[in-house]
Amino acid sequence: MAHMVQCVKFGRQMEGLDEPPFDNELGRKIYDNVSKQAWMQWGEHQKMLMNEYRLQPWKKEAQEFLAQQLQAYFFGEGSQLPAEYVPPPAH
Repeated sequence: MAHMVQCVKFGRQMEGLDEPPFDNELGRKIYDNVSKQAWMQWGEHQKMLMNEYRLQPWKKEAQEFLAQQLQAYFFGEGSQLPAEYVPPPAH
């Protein structure tokens, strides 16, 4: 049976992740409150942040920034878009 959660992003019962994404308290919080669909959206948002800010994910500063953005995206005011960000045209 699927792991169901009350998704913080969509505000409804949805299928959750198969396991916590991180082995810490934040990973457990995500596992308990974030749907698979919302987690996939975060992945796309994270890619955009990495590209726009030209982050190097192996660097501690980039990891800390992404962790802050992740926290805000799901459990805060929302992750901020870069000031210069222009979304790709819709097809």
